[in-house]
Amino acid sequence: MKEGIHPSYYQAKVVCNCGNEFVTGSTKQDIHVEVCSKCHSFYTGQQKAAQARGRIDKFNRKYGMNAN
Repeated sequence: MKEGIHPSYYQAKVVCNCGNEFVTGSTKQDIHVEVCSKCHSFYTGQQKAAQARGRIDKFNRKYGMNAN
């Protein structure tokens, strides 16, 4: 690797809006995020099945597929 052309690498502190904090490697020292794995609905299992069914029904109507 050439010297002097690469950015500095830090142990970055990531802070979420929900209050969760964790450390990761980054070229920035502090990172602020809106959603993390602790509060995202996909990872917490609080995803609404009704919304998913609605999207499936919309897809089936759009492409003329019948539920068998």
